[in-house]
Amino acid sequence: MLLRPLPLLCLLLLPQVCLSQHRSSTQAVPETCPATKPSDQPFVPPSPYPARPHYKGSFWFGSDRLWTQLPATGTWGRLGHHPPDDPTFGQKLMFWRQGYDPHTEASRLKITGRRIDSPAPPLLVDEPTSGSWTDNDSFIVAGINFPTTGCWEITGRYETDEVTFVVWLPQ
Repeated sequence: MLLRPLPLLCLLLLPQVCLSQHRSSTQAVPETCPATKPSDQPFVPPSPYPARPHYKGSFWFGSDRLWTQLPATGTWGRLGHHPPDDPTFGQKLMFWRQGYDPHTEASRLKITGRRIDSPAPPLLVDEPTSGSWTDNDSFIVAGINFPTTGCWEITGRYETDEVTFVVWLPQ
């Protein structure tokens, strides 16, 4: 109940305080982290997959053989701990593959990751499973857990196809 009037309060009474809090909550990618950002010629998945990603502020990245959806900012901000007592930072990562049919084939997706701006333990990855938005839009999803924040390079491999990207995880 208290959350509904909060945006109105920000607009009317406390614009400077609310805006400064918002700015501090979105940390820019440091120049030392080559986070993957949208290109001038964006990748568009083959039909019947949607030309635009499902989440606002994201873009498709990869090739016709294997692609994923990434944040346009290059940042996965404020990831939580699941369960709450787990010290790692969790994220769900989805990959699409042309012709992938979860009903007739098991996923052979392998995900690896490493922190590139500082030493850290490796990325932890749950067993990939299948999902879909529609009958024509099946994807492979896996929970990934980052042991630390920082600049991470992640690679998804499916047989001989792979996609590698870099993402920033702020503190």
